[in-house]
Amino acid sequence: MVPMEQLLPDTLIWLQELFWDWLIGLQGLLLAANKRVSIGYLGSATLVALLWFYWRHNWPIGHTFKQLFGRHIWWSQSARLDYTLVLVNQAVMLLLRPFLVGKLLIATAIFYAMTDWLVPVAWSWSGLTWLVPIVYTLVLFLLDDASRYWLHRLMHRWPVLWAFHRLHHSAKTLTPFTVLRTHPVEAVLFGLRGALVQGLATGTFVYLFGNKVSLLSVLGANGLVFLFNLLGANLRHSHVPLSYGGRVEKWLLSPAQHQLHHSQDIAHYDKNLGVVLAIWDRWGGTWLAYEPQISLQFGVCDQYDQHENLMQAYWQPLQQSGQAAKQIIHRWVSARQSG
Repeated sequence: MVPMEQLLPDTLIWLQELFWDWLIGLQGLLLAANKRVSIGYLGSATLVALLWFYWRHNWPIGHTFKQLFGRHIWWSQSARLDYTLVLVNQAVMLLLRPFLVGKLLIATAIFYAMTDWLVPVAWSWSGLTWLVPIVYTLVLFLLDDASRYWLHRLMHRWPVLWAFHRLHHSAKTLTPFTVLRTHPVEAVLFGLRGALVQGLATGTFVYLFGNKVSLLSVLGANGLVFLFNLLGANLRHSHVPLSYGGRVEKWLLSPAQHQLHHSQDIAHYDKNLGVVLAIWDRWGGTWLAYEPQISLQFGVCDQYDQHENLMQAYWQPLQQSGQAAKQIIHRWVSARQSG
């Protein structure tokens, strides 16, 4: 048994380390190239928005800045909850991290499983080693984008999960930080999805191509993801209706299309669930073109109260998910009894 006089200093040291890890994580959100809301991407999105407003409306710079950075958007009650969730979720995920499966563990397990169960591969790649990083980067990007779509679709269609994802859609004003407006349960699910996809791709490619596997990256981020973020991905969660035009939007989802996804209009529910590519939505029947004439209201209209503070944001989804699970179990039991 640890003496009480030793337990207190150990706890203080643990809390101090947790606090510094929390600060480092927040710093990474703003500086790392693999984080959507890093300062560089926020700056590039601002530039894209300024150019778009000038081209579309020919507004002076001062007026455009007022439209982009109005207090009614960036310091609304909805936005303040976004910021609170960013800060608190960072600490929650630090506490949960030791219990989550990482991509390295999955990649290692897949590599050794394939090595043990499959016939060894003997490729002759002399002169074509340059092709492996290109294919690996592309496959990883496609798997990541597709898996995001299907998990996102499941979170919209299954009430047990929608209860958690609803928090993200409850935002009435959109800022780039709304992308991080998530319940910890949703954050864990998407984190596990990312670990599984990256582990599967990495383990398979290492088995097939050995030490020839590398990622085409920019500042440590997947090159394709870096390009997507650099060209204004943060405008997806904004009030800037940047559209790519009908032809392009059949292949690449625009910020304006994602804003339709956040609309209160029932005609827009469960539409444009993808992140980058529109092909998943087209295959899944959830693609919707942007309509420039419409005026959007963001948020969720249903029987539940809106999330107005951190306690509601954390507790209400648990209640709603539990109620949905009870209804599913009740229907299942009733069906078994009647059958």
